[in-house]
Amino acid sequence: MIEIDGSQYSGSGTIVRQAVMFSALTGQAVHIMKARLRRAKPGLRPQHIRVVEAIRELVNGEAGGLVQGSQEVVFRPGTIGTGRRYDWDIGSAGSTTMLALAVLPVLAFAAVPVAVELRGGLFQDFAPSVFHLQHVMLPLLQRMGLEVRVSIERPGYVPRGEGILHLTVTPAGRPLRRLVQERAGAVTRLWGIALSSRLDARRVSERMADAARQTLERRGYDAEIEIRNDTTALQPGAALALFADLGDEARLGADRAGALRRTAESIGRHAARQLLEDVETGATLDRFAADQIIPFAALAGGESRFLIPADTEHVQTNAWLARTFLDAGVVLRDRLLVITGIGLKKPVPAPSPGRGKQVPS
Repeated sequence: MIEIDGSQYSGSGTIVRQAVMFSALTGQAVHIMKARLRRAKPGLRPQHIRVVEAIRELVNGEAGGLVQGSQEVVFRPGTIGTGRRYDWDIGSAGSTTMLALAVLPVLAFAAVPVAVELRGGLFQDFAPSVFHLQHVMLPLLQRMGLEVRVSIERPGYVPRGEGILHLTVTPAGRPLRRLVQERAGAVTRLWGIALSSRLDARRVSERMADAARQTLERRGYDAEIEIRNDTTALQPGAALALFADLGDEARLGADRAGALRRTAESIGRHAARQLLEDVETGATLDRFAADQIIPFAALAGGESRFLIPADTEHVQTNAWLARTFLDAGVVLRDRLLVITGIGLKKPVPAPSPGRGKQVPS
C-alpha cells in the first residue's frame, strides 16, 4: 500500500483525486493521510468524496473514510470494468470539471465508449471552468489519442450548483501519444465566451465582455467574445472565459466566475489580465493546463514537452504523484516541463453483469 501525506505540496483536493486515480490504474492500494490539511476547511468535501466514489465504481474497488471532514482515506482498487453510462451527482456546487478530469484517465482505457452525466457546479473559483475543459484540455487530449465530447445541459453556480454536464468518452484503444509543444507562435486569434444566467436585464454578459475587450485593446489585441444569456440555470450566475490561439496548435485560456459583490467589470478585467500574463511568458500551456496535462502525459508513451508560465504547487503535486505511482519522469527546467511517460497499456475490461452501480443504457 502506498502512503500519501495529503499535507505535502499543494495540500489540496488534487492529491486525493490524483492519488485515487493512479491507484485505480496501477492496482496499488493507497492510504491518504492529512487530506486537505492546508485548506481553510481541512478534510474531504462533497466533491472529493464523489470523485473517490466514482472511481471506486469504475474499478469495483473499496474505500474507507468517505465522510465529510475526514482527513484519512484508504482506497483499494478491484478488477477494472466499466459500464456504458453513469450518473454522478456531487450534491453541492463542487466542481464537475475536476470530477471529469479525475475519471478521464480511467475511462481512457475502457473497452467501450462511456457516457457520463455529472451534476454540480460548472463555474466557481479555484477550479477551471467547463469552457476551459472544452476548449483547452480536450483538444490537447484529442491530439494524444483520446476522444472526449463535453456538452452543457444546464449551468451551475455557487452556492446551489445543480448544473448538468454531459461527458462522452471514446477509449484510446492504445497507449496515449506523447505531445510536444515547446514554442508558442504569435497570437492568431483572441476570443471568448461571456455567460450569464437570469441576469440579462442587468446586461452582465455584455458588461463582462466590454471590460475584457477594453483591457485587451489597451495591449493591442482585438477579441471576439460571444454573448450568452441563459435562462435554464436554477439560480443567477455568471462566468467569463477567454482564449488565445498561438500559431497552429497552442491555445491558452483564462476564466473567472461570478460571485457575491463581484462586479461584471471586475470579472472581465481579471480574466483578461490573467490571459495576458500567461501569453506574455511565451508559454504553450496556460497555468491551469500546465498541471492538468501531467497525469495524461505520464501515462502516454514517450517524452512530452511543454513550456509553462511558471512552476506552481499544483505542478509540483502532480509531478510528485506521477513519480510515486508510475515512476514516470517529470522534470521542470526553466519553465520547460518534460514528462517521460510509461506508455500504459493496461486495458479496462468490458462490463460484467451486476458489477458496479450502473445506469441502464
